[in-house]
Order: sequence, then structure tokens, then C-alpha cells
Amino acid sequence: MSKMSFVLGAGLGYLLGTRAGRGQYEKIKKVSTSAWQSKPVQTMVHKADETVGDLARTQGAKLTDQVAGVVKEKIHTVGKKKDTGMPTVPTD
Repeated sequence: MSKMSFVLGAGLGYLLGTRAGRGQYEKIKKVSTSAWQSKPVQTMVHKADETVGDLARTQGAKLTDQVAGVVKEKIHTVGKKKDTGMPTVPTD
């Protein structure tokens, strides 16, 4: 990923720092658009999208289960603590 970041940064730096003007900008835009729309790049984009979606679904479900478990545990332990003078919440 660091190579990709470097290439993007170098391209952006060149684009912003160039004195060649609009013509050079149009060339860069055409090449980058062509590269983005190429079949190999789009295949990888779709794979990454699917992977991220799957990961978000599985990790989201795990996180929800963990939060629910902690909340249930806290609810059940509130009434079982030593008497601290604080009112307790019934667990019925």
C-alpha cells in the first residue's frame, strides 16, 4: 500500500506543481481515468468492496453481541453487589 500512496502523492504533487499548464493536466487526467476504468483495477475494486462489506458485517455482529453481553452482565450484577447504601435495580 505504501507504493500506491507514494505514486498517488507524487502524481498529485506533480499535478499541483507543474508549470506545463492545462495540457499536462488533461494528459494526466486521461491516463488516470483510463487506468481507473481498466478491467484489472475494477476487478480489484470490486473484490475490496466485497471484502470490506463482509468484514463489516461479521465484525459488526460480533461487536453487537459483545455489547449485549456486557450490558446483560451489568444488569444482573447490579442487584448482587454488597449493600453500598445505593438503591439497586430489580432484575425481575
